[in-house]
Amino acid sequence: MKKGISLMVLLLLLLTPAIGGAVDEKDFEAKTTQNIINLCTASSEDPLFAQAVNFCHGYLVGAYHYHVAQASGPDGELMVCMPEPPPSRNEAIAMFIEWAKAHPEYRNEPPVETEFRFLIETWPCNP
Repeated sequence: MKKGISLMVLLLLLLTPAIGGAVDEKDFEAKTTQNIINLCTASSEDPLFAQAVNFCHGYLVGAYHYHVAQASGPDGELMVCMPEPPPSRNEAIAMFIEWAKAHPEYRNEPPVETEFRFLIETWPCNP
């Protein structure tokens, strides 16, 4: 009996981080940088893993592409200049996540603002 209880306690302790870090439906509202971090770092065990990672990539890439599109207009100005060759999408997103985790002061800010803080700091355009 003691062995069974010990095994259950051990199992519960092992599962707690996965449960505690689970993606929440509210994360998909993408109101804060923390929401995007939660989506981008979803565990592969999370039932919403595929949706979370796809949303993460779509949000971050979409915001960047919008910037490039608006900057290509007659009055447009690039704020971010990628190196040649540019990092892969996965590399750039991983770099953003690490940067965002190192800057918790931005976790309650809108994710697009935090994304561009990172991009401008990492790949600024030199006039």
